[in-house]
Amino acid sequence: MKQIFALGILLCSMQFSIAQKQVVLGKQVFELHNVIGSVIKFQGENVLKIERDLQSLPFDANRLEATVDEKHYAKLVGLDDFENGTIEVKMYSQIQDPSPFPAAAGFIGLYYRIAPNDSAFESIYLRPKVGRATNQMFRNHAVQYFSYPNFKFETLRKNYPPGSYEGSAPVALKEWITMRIEVNGETAEMFINNMKYSSFIVDKMLGNVKKGGVGLYVDIATIGYFKDLKVIKRAFKAPKKKEEKQDGI
Repeated sequence: MKQIFALGILLCSMQFSIAQKQVVLGKQVFELHNVIGSVIKFQGENVLKIERDLQSLPFDANRLEATVDEKHYAKLVGLDDFENGTIEVKMYSQIQDPSPFPAAAGFIGLYYRIAPNDSAFESIYLRPKVGRATNQMFRNHAVQYFSYPNFKFETLRKNYPPGSYEGSAPVALKEWITMRIEVNGETAEMFINNMKYSSFIVDKMLGNVKKGGVGLYVDIATIGYFKDLKVIKRAFKAPKKKEEKQDGI
């Protein structure tokens, strides 16, 4: 009888734990992966607030490549087959006070084509702190693409020409940013704040997973607020042929 009672407590505890790992914003359910999350009232609206859970996934400033750009995100439940199309979200980033990482830049963005077992995914995220820096070199790091697990930011900086997978964008901390990503085959294009032209283009994504889930990402020392996530799936669209280079330029 005692064993049955103990088993009942264990099952209830497991169910409670599972329930705690999901949050609901409007009609959307999010599954929390190594982040602490809740739906709160922020600036008069219900939003999803998430922060990286350093207990479940520790961070080491001396091992950046190994302990950042990991599986810390809120996954949209019920969508596991995103391949091509549009992902759009409104997000607001601020740095924790006190900050556990002095070089924190408000890391916030999107994961997509997430494999079911979290073994691989693509990402584009922002560093809003440097988006309007007075130093151009800092601004050039405002946007980052990476592909988990083999092509994180340091690997990309070391092995590809400067600017191949990073760029600038007119963003800042403590303001709402609308990020839209258009994914098509091996390419991705990012638009900021409904601007007509994109701020950043990934000419060739590096991941092997071509279809998967979508998630909201924050990294070390960042408090992220998200709302109005929209995902539209589309068929692959063959790119237009490049025009021949003209002489004289």
